[in-house]
Amino acid sequence: MAFAPYALPYLAPVALIALYLAWQRQTPRRAAATAYCFGLGLFGSGIWWVYISIHDFGGADPASAAALAALLVAAWAAFPALAAWLIAMVPWPGAWTRAAGAALLWVAVEYFRGNYVLNGFPWLQIGYSQTGTPLAGFAALGGAYAVGFLLAFSAFAAAEMAQKTVRWRSGLALLLAIWGVGAGLRAVAWTEPAGAPIAVTLVQGNIGQDEKWLAHQQLATLNLYRKLTEQHWDSDVIIWPETAIPAFLEDVKPFFIDPLQAEARARGVDIVVGLPSSGQGRDYYNSVLALGETQALYHKIHLLPFGEYLPLQPLSGWVLDQLAIPLGDFAAGGARQPLLRAGGHAFVATICYEDAFGELVARQAAEAGYIVNMTNDAWFGDSAQPHQHLQMAQMRALETGRYLVRATNTGVTAFIAPDGAVKRQAPFFATVAISDSIVPMRGATPYLYLGDGGAFAAIALLVLAVAAGERRFGLAG
Repeated sequence: MAFAPYALPYLAPVALIALYLAWQRQTPRRAAATAYCFGLGLFGSGIWWVYISIHDFGGADPASAAALAALLVAAWAAFPALAAWLIAMVPWPGAWTRAAGAALLWVAVEYFRGNYVLNGFPWLQIGYSQTGTPLAGFAALGGAYAVGFLLAFSAFAAAEMAQKTVRWRSGLALLLAIWGVGAGLRAVAWTEPAGAPIAVTLVQGNIGQDEKWLAHQQLATLNLYRKLTEQHWDSDVIIWPETAIPAFLEDVKPFFIDPLQAEARARGVDIVVGLPSSGQGRDYYNSVLALGETQALYHKIHLLPFGEYLPLQPLSGWVLDQLAIPLGDFAAGGARQPLLRAGGHAFVATICYEDAFGELVARQAAEAGYIVNMTNDAWFGDSAQPHQHLQMAQMRALETGRYLVRATNTGVTAFIAPDGAVKRQAPFFATVAISDSIVPMRGATPYLYLGDGGAFAAIALLVLAVAAGERRFGLAG
């Protein structure tokens, strides 16, 4: 309930306090079992929407779709269990170190899950629940994991206070300091305007996922996007969603792309579109094409497992073949692609859930004026998933100090300010184009220099300092 769309962020520390108290004085095995049940509740209520993509659009029967969704929930629930087991295994020197060390291990396991397991699945990491609280002020310093660490540390310290293992006065002072500093940091402007505002239009086509790739719908889709674009030639930049063009670049270039680019150039407008493109050999990519004075492509780097490629081969391929679920097999783009330009400024292009990975965005953001995310969350219907995805995009704006604009097929199409606030949002499941101005930014937040590695190093040093202080001065006494 702390995550979007429910947006009750202060329930996150309440849940973490309850979990922390539940596994106290338990063996590592029992603590892991307690946290596994917590994980089943967290992921069962938080990512049940995978059923929609598997059943409604993947074509699996209800029983098979439910079984696969349940299997995914059961797998991800193992990570809170792993964190609890590690926390219970460590002989902490005192209560303050136990709270800080537990918070570090919790977010370290989140980092492992979010970046390495099946190419990374960072959904429902605790830091994302805090985009609207004072703790969001720390995002520009250490990213989502620093926010998550401070949230967990606050909760675990409060749990130690409840058990009277630390003094209430010192505990309250520390919590007030953490949240007060966070509130103050929210007012800090780490970046500055890099030029005049630019007018941006985001096009939301609202093409049904069950119709999008039908051959006889292709021309109607292209005409729809062109019509919505022609209504906004007064903008500087017009952005379409991920794979808005349901055909390979090479197939539509002569009769659609080239004329569109010629008209955009004549009107002084840059258009950014999503479409698949072919590479060398049999490779093909999920791409972004910038149209203006020149054409330039970005190929998606971080592919979606079971959507754009099949991990765990040959087992995963065999299972999905039995269920007759059609999936793509894209190639990943290079890690160091040149930034695209639109509206006179370079921008970071992210496709689909690439905006869920802080370092992927951060390593490019210092050279960019703003961030673009083009996605298609129609796979998940009217569920919490599009709202959760928007919340993660808000964290990227906070981390980088830049505007982030999202063009989606069915929602959430939105303008996000550098402070993480949603400036304007299109209605769900509507065929619409929305316009607003954004300010390209320059400069770098500390997170752009530190990245997740630097943030974790700083957190680890903090935990070591607490442990040293507890051993030497008896801070918990």
